[in-house]
Amino acid sequence: LFEMRKLNRPTGHRMSMFRTMVSQLVKHERIETTITKAKEVRRLADNMVQLGKEGTLCAARRAAAFVRGDDVIHKLFTELAYRYKDRSGGYTRILRTRIRVGDAAPMAYIEFVDRENELRQSKPPIPLQAQKAPLDPWTRSRLTRQMAPPKEDKSEGDI
Repeated sequence: LFEMRKLNRPTGHRMSMFRTMVSQLVKHERIETTITKAKEVRRLADNMVQLGKEGTLCAARRAAAFVRGDDVIHKLFTELAYRYKDRSGGYTRILRTRIRVGDAAPMAYIEFVDRENELRQSKPPIPLQAQKAPLDPWTRSRLTRQMAPPKEDKSEGDI
């Protein structure tokens, strides 16, 4: 299991807050929150998009057990799954914005990448590189000997 920040809240309140924030993020595609909350919401939102990309009934039930609202589940499994079908992770980004007036908490936007009117353009997804066939041990040994610098002879007069 992964470790979560406790954010000075009891477990029920914390999980309820995260469920609401992930649901609102999927619904509006950008929300403003504190940086520490955004870092936790990013992990959970990326997991929900991953479930949407799976597209199975089991994944739909797992997502429905977490997010709130049928419209949110529908958006996860149709619009967001189609948008990120070629991307293998990194569906959200965090942009620091301001310091909140009341308690001086650092605030940030968390938003989905590759959408209309986003705050910053996303980098294109990195294409998967073709795997090279592994070299046999003798060829690899010969190649490493060619690339390695020549060994220095330690003579006893250097000390």
